[in-house]
Amino acid sequence: MSEYFSLSDCDVIGFDLDHTLCRYHLKETSRLIYESFARYLVEYKDYDKDLLNLTPATWDFCFKGLVVDLEDGNLVKLAEDGTVLRATHGTKDLSPEEIVKHYGPKREWRHFHSLSTSFTRSAKYYFYDNYFDLPGVLLCGKVVDMIHKRGNEVNSDFWKDMVAAIDHNYNTSAFKEDAGTYFPSVKRDPGRYLQPCSDSVKSWLRSMKSAGKVLLLITSSHSDYCKLVCEHILGKDFEELFDIIITNALKPGFFSLVPHQRPFRTLVNDVEESEGLPSLDKPGWYSQGNWPHLHNLLKTMTGKPEPKVAYFGDSIRSDMFPARTFADWETVMVVEEMEGESVPRSEAAMANEAQAEPLEKRGKFEEQGMKSPSAVSNQWGSYFVDMHRSDGEDDEAQKLTWCCHCIHKYSTMAIPSVEHIADLPLDYKFPRFSPDKPYTTGYYPRPPDSVLKRCKNVS
Repeated sequence: MSEYFSLSDCDVIGFDLDHTLCRYHLKETSRLIYESFARYLVEYKDYDKDLLNLTPATWDFCFKGLVVDLEDGNLVKLAEDGTVLRATHGTKDLSPEEIVKHYGPKREWRHFHSLSTSFTRSAKYYFYDNYFDLPGVLLCGKVVDMIHKRGNEVNSDFWKDMVAAIDHNYNTSAFKEDAGTYFPSVKRDPGRYLQPCSDSVKSWLRSMKSAGKVLLLITSSHSDYCKLVCEHILGKDFEELFDIIITNALKPGFFSLVPHQRPFRTLVNDVEESEGLPSLDKPGWYSQGNWPHLHNLLKTMTGKPEPKVAYFGDSIRSDMFPARTFADWETVMVVEEMEGESVPRSEAAMANEAQAEPLEKRGKFEEQGMKSPSAVSNQWGSYFVDMHRSDGEDDEAQKLTWCCHCIHKYSTMAIPSVEHIADLPLDYKFPRFSPDKPYTTGYYPRPPDSVLKRCKNVS
């Protein structure tokens, strides 16, 4: 395998939609998602109304890459070997002594092997690795605090209510029925939450199509929400940019192999046909589906027995791990946390944001010091690296987080946004992640500060 990766070598370029091709105004969207979940718990499950009261400082707790242990209400940040780097019970920090009490002298999280080898859902834990459910981290912490305040024991029952809150707001009929809080709010004022793609990204997509690439959009969002988002970020003619659009893809299950695969379905007025398709024989817009059937269509469209696919996504669990492991695609991970560690924002993105909604329309939290969920957290530290003291040792050592390790393992390269590479020529050669290279290699345009610092300390 070449030590460099180039889009010009690929036959097919695929994209996830949310937080990949579409950037959100993270602060506004996070507040909306939190309110959507919390309002459901208050109105339907009789939770304390205090769940709806947040200060800007509260958002420091909202941090991607945490695992909630559903059996005891702990939230944990893991190192690449499954060591617990930091933990809280509810929103309260656990001291090093309390972590040892919970997880033993080696601070080993007991479900790590299960999570790290399969990424499957579990009744015992939940991995927060995308912005669509990330505010649930904060809500989980506050719910556990509330249970203690009432003098009750924490068990996994609270999680059933959390899942019900997610389903109430995100189920496939919620958009059409104006159910919940999330979809009605975005429909009413999409510019408050969605950032239009820059002209450079639109030109980039067109240039890839002109160069003969097959363009693919795969999202777990339903078709009606996908249309709203794409029309806002790309324009009314967005369908012309893609050869194949797959909605309600139910990733990571989309990449499952026989016998678990779901058939593709056609859509009529955003409603899935009840009869699944036996195969996929032409480009178009489809729902659900599976990678083997898509692979057969791509072979036909490219005329190649093994078409080379590059896929952009933002989730380790739903995008990077399954696309690399099952489909053997090249994977480009969009990691907004890079911008929180001195990686400069692209000029196109900044110019585009300046032309979007005026700040005063995007809410008062902007100027009141609310931390963006992609920034470094005071409570949780860096998304990429953290300090750790081994049992019996005096000195602290820097460890890669499990999320950082997964980026290196399952991604070809990592970028803060597609805007960062949209102005580059298609034959630009990006250094790829490799176990034979320093782990700073693979980030574009540069590694995050914490990764650079650890590399210097180790060397």
